[in-house]
Amino acid sequence: MKWAETDVDFVSKLSCHNRFRKFKKNHEICGMRKPVIAIDGYSSTGKSSISKIIAARLGLVHMDTGALYRGITYFAIKNCLNKSGEIDLQSLFSKLNEVNLEFTEVENELVLLLNTKDISKEIRSNEVSSQVSLIASQKEVRDFLMDTQRSIAAKGGVIMDGRDIGTVVLPNADYKFFLTASIEERTKRRFLELQGLGLPSEEHEVRHNLITRDKIDSERSVAPLKQADDAILIDNSNLTKHETIDLILSYIKHF
Repeated sequence: MKWAETDVDFVSKLSCHNRFRKFKKNHEICGMRKPVIAIDGYSSTGKSSISKIIAARLGLVHMDTGALYRGITYFAIKNCLNKSGEIDLQSLFSKLNEVNLEFTEVENELVLLLNTKDISKEIRSNEVSSQVSLIASQKEVRDFLMDTQRSIAAKGGVIMDGRDIGTVVLPNADYKFFLTASIEERTKRRFLELQGLGLPSEEHEVRHNLITRDKIDSERSVAPLKQADDAILIDNSNLTKHETIDLILSYIKHF
């Protein structure tokens, strides 16, 4: 499977402002709690697409936390810029109650809605990518999404991907993985993804964005990107998506 392919997630709807009661049946089978899996790692290591496929195979709910932060970033760009064209964080914090993000399935594709508008393509733009680390580092934003993420995981049967899932959001997850890959390979994957989405980009800009984001995410004071002590490290620089998935599944036992 190519890294730039789009995968189908069979989750029907995931709202950031309810308690996900529609997924209750997915969390429980014959009264047995299904596992909670945390997948962290660097940008363009395939965290989200890999998590989607594993969720479908194991009958779990997948939550792309990175998309949620991108959604808030997109909202900030559209609604919270100051006169200099920069994001006004205080304005964003005061408007978080106006943000309604949800995942929904449209023609077998999982899309992210912001106040009912499909923003799945827009959140992958370089403009959003260059700002999302700033937004994700804000405590107010992380607190806004934290309860939502934990409320889902409490029932079991969930796989979440992000940067601090195994260290902060779900420190007691049943399985933890940390994905990494060389900057050259990640640049190639990200560039192909943008091309597939029809978004203009230059490969050198993609590389610079990844390096900058790595630094910001790893050095931020709030929930920095790092491998949990008990997480399994997987370098997939030379692995296909299917090989990465098979390797992760080989560690998941008694399921």
